[in-house]
Amino acid sequence: MTERQRGGRAAKAEARREAILDAAMAEIAERGYRATTLAAVAARVGLTQPGILHYFPSKKHLLIGVLEARDQWDTAAVLARSTDVRLAHLEQVVEFNAERPGIVQTYTALAAESATGQHPAREFFTERYAAARETFTAFLHKEFGDRMPGGLTPEQAAPLLIAAIDGIQIQWLLAPDEVDMPAAFRNLVALLTAGAPAEDPAGSRSPHPPTPDA
Repeated sequence: MTERQRGGRAAKAEARREAILDAAMAEIAERGYRATTLAAVAARVGLTQPGILHYFPSKKHLLIGVLEARDQWDTAAVLARSTDVRLAHLEQVVEFNAERPGIVQTYTALAAESATGQHPAREFFTERYAAARETFTAFLHKEFGDRMPGGLTPEQAAPLLIAAIDGIQIQWLLAPDEVDMPAAFRNLVALLTAGAPAEDPAGSRSPHPPTPDA
């Protein structure tokens, strides 16, 4: 087999794998993980169940694949790739999430299910939330110091930001015409940063508020 043929087969296999993950995301969003079956995913993507198992040896492997695919856009992952994270980056992530309801719906369903019993995604979400709290706390310290303008410490504000993102997403999924997700998150940021000095054109905050002219 030539290198070109091998490359073509690899590309087809990757495309098929992505199609399976998209189908699994749709099934989980509609039914939840426990009610999702490999047969249903196979039917949605136009494969047999053995065809699914060729790419994902078990339902748990498929779940891990879904979580890893979603994690490419996860808030903590986005923040980890930036060298100068600010609250404005979080606002951009929320705006981006508003453009992909299917992925948000799948993630929300899995996060809720993972809190019950011995769910296979429980460890993933436990570690993800711990990492997110640590990452949020670190960038808030870098931007605001030991205390935010609204009075909270970064350690106190970090879980609130995470809770707000997840909670607003649920309300938005249930009533997208009534809940403006990016605007709601900006309102929270305004509360947390009330009284903060304005940013200069370079994007950094002035250490002191401007003094009035004499």
